[in-house]
Formats: sequence, structure tokens, C-alpha cells
Amino acid sequence: MFNYYYYTNSYYMLGNILVLVGVALMALAQMKVSSAYNKYSKVQNSRHLTGYDVAREILDQHGLSSVQIFEVQGRLSDHYNPSNQTLHLSRDIYHGTSIASLAVAAHECGHALQHQEGYRPLTFRNAIVPVCNFSYNLGWVAIMIGLFMGRTSIAWIGVLLTSLMLLFQIVTLPVEFDASSRALSILNDRYLVQDEYFGAKKMLTAAALTYVAGMLSTLLSLLRIVLVVLGNDRGRD
Repeated sequence: MFNYYYYTNSYYMLGNILVLVGVALMALAQMKVSSAYNKYSKVQNSRHLTGYDVAREILDQHGLSSVQIFEVQGRLSDHYNPSNQTLHLSRDIYHGTSIASLAVAAHECGHALQHQEGYRPLTFRNAIVPVCNFSYNLGWVAIMIGLFMGRTSIAWIGVLLTSLMLLFQIVTLPVEFDASSRALSILNDRYLVQDEYFGAKKMLTAAALTYVAGMLSTLLSLLRIVLVVLGNDRGRD
């Protein structure tokens, strides 16, 4: 009975549509950020500074000379690691002198500045990471057990546990927006002329949209799970 309703009822079909919408949103966001990066990675900054140069200056000027900067592999794999206070820049960003290189490097420095001052959304996000990862995996186990055993109460507990991942992504939004705001302010004050600044802003705005799309995609996926559980409930009536 479960298998029949799982594949044919309207709840399941609507859930599939929601997932497809989420996938489309993520694809559009990724296309936008790739387009912006491809465009502004070809526009050189007038001071011919590299991403490393700008990151090192920003960190040093804010009392973070102890933060080491490392070159890492991958495309746009840049990140700040608060656990050991290190900044990691991909090769193109580390050595690049483009507007995109400076924008990404400054953005990652924004996270370092957040960590330095104890920015609450960042502190909260870092604190819930292990909880969210564990609850997400446990939640899926509970959902599958609940659905196959016909124990809806267990499945709903799983839905609640997986929803913590949505909380993580919601908290991530102000963290990323604030890091970009800090980066743009610094770049505008010291490193980029007006036209270059607008390019950096477009680049970071496009990057921010990927986090919004990711959050919406997770929300739609969560709604799909809810519909599957409801549909399974209906199928047993």
C-alpha cells in the first residue's frame, strides 16, 4: 500500500514539482554567479593588487596579523576557518589581480573580522553546525523508518530533525550578507575606484543569491518530505 501511494498520489507528485523548482533556483543562481565571476575575473583592478595582497593588508590593518593565508585548490573554494583562524584562497583569487579576486578575498576577510568581534550570527552558526549535521542524518533515518513501518509519529520526528538544516541556512544569510557589506565598504574606501566598486558589488551580490537559492531549495525539499509523510498517512486511510 505504501509503495503505491508513494509513487502515485498527488502529495508525492506535488513534492516532486517543489524539488524541481528548488533545483531550477539553484541552477539559475549558480549560472548568475558564474557569469559574474567570468566577467569580472577578466577586469583588472587599477592598483594591480592580488587577492593575497588585499587580504593580507585588510587582516593586518585590523589586528589580525596572526591569521595565516593559504593557497588552496579548486575554483571559488575560498573560505575562512574559525577553528584555527586561517584564510584559504583558491589559486585564481590568491594570485589574481582582477576585481573578482579582490572582491572574494575581501569577503573572506569579512568573516575573519566577524570572528574577531564575536559577531553573534556567526557564533551561533558555528555552534549549531555539528548539531544540524547530526540531526539531519538522524532525521532521514527516522523518516525512512517511520514511512516503511507505517509509524507516522516517527516520520514527523524525522521531519523536525531535518528542519534544523533549514535553520542553519537561514542563519547563514545574515552572516554572508554582512561579510559582503564589510568587504565592499573596505574596497570602496581603499582599493577600488567607482567603476571597479560596482563590479565588485555585482560579483558579491550574485554570490549572495546562491545562499538565498540554497535556503529556498532546502525549504522546498523539506515541504516535499512533509507531503510524502502526509501522502503516506492518506494512503493508509
